[in-house]
Amino acid sequence: MFRRAVVGTALAGALMLAGCASTSEPEGTMSAAESTTSGAEETKAEVSIGAVTIVSHPSLDAVYEGIQEGLAEAGYVEGENLTLEFQNPQGDQATLSNIANTYAASDHDLFIAIATPPAQAMAQVIQDRPIVFAAVSDPVAAGLVDSVEAPGGNVTGTSDMLPTDQQLQVIQRILPDVETVGIVYSSAEVNAQVQAEAAVAAGEQLGIEVKTATITNSSEVQQAAESLDVDAYFVLVDNTVVSAMESMIQVAEQNQRLLVTSDPDSVERGAAAALATDYKAQGLQTADMIVGIIEGGDPASTPVEFAQTIELSVNPEAAERMGVTLPDDVLADAAYTY
Repeated sequence: MFRRAVVGTALAGALMLAGCASTSEPEGTMSAAESTTSGAEETKAEVSIGAVTIVSHPSLDAVYEGIQEGLAEAGYVEGENLTLEFQNPQGDQATLSNIANTYAASDHDLFIAIATPPAQAMAQVIQDRPIVFAAVSDPVAAGLVDSVEAPGGNVTGTSDMLPTDQQLQVIQRILPDVETVGIVYSSAEVNAQVQAEAAVAAGEQLGIEVKTATITNSSEVQQAAESLDVDAYFVLVDNTVVSAMESMIQVAEQNQRLLVTSDPDSVERGAAAALATDYKAQGLQTADMIVGIIEGGDPASTPVEFAQTIELSVNPEAAERMGVTLPDDVLADAAYTY
């Protein structure tokens, strides 16, 4: 992979938050969050964190990597003053529920939830300690916060919500005559449902018919994709589908149809293009929020944060395997070319 000069696109409208995390220190902050200062050197107090993701795939793995790196840069180092337990149910909801209940009975000071299902599972059973989520597309629709500006409870974090109209416009730039776009999404993930509805509405404005097929697990992705008679495929920020990206790629290549996604790692895996956030950067951003809460911040008044930029990634060779040639202007605008 090589990287061009990065073209960052600011997220517009509701995706941008003018406010930053609250700097006021509430009454009764966590004892584990206290720190002491000796001269110019600050000693971080020990903290114990329980983290959980929903499934293994490169984007979510990058979030966790960014969180670990960000915590270390802030002075919280595993094996020294940080205990960081990490769990992965590999998409199994029963296992996820067990993990959440085990964490609720644990002595961890704070919890990290990567993706919507883990955040919902932990929020249901943990109300006495902070939960910081990452890679949750719509935390309000997921019932995690009262609003993005004022979460109101013990949960806050970072969102990977993307402008669906701009993503569909990428497809239009590559295929100007596109009439139909197919989306496979998980009916079990509320964030995927919200995005699918937004895509249908955006498609109507752009003159594109968006057809959808729902699944309940990753083994159904290939059959669902094959059921859609469309000009191109588009993958949302949907962990169930992304974990089976190879099935989407296979169908796109067999049918000679363009495949555009919502995460750059899928482009490296063989999708043609993506307009997406940098998930490691989101992990670093999430780590900053975690540190703020460890050191006295209140989740109830710490606004949900959104990615500040989105970037275009392309894979010309993958596009060729789908029978598509990426236009020169699209190649020129790409931050990453695989």
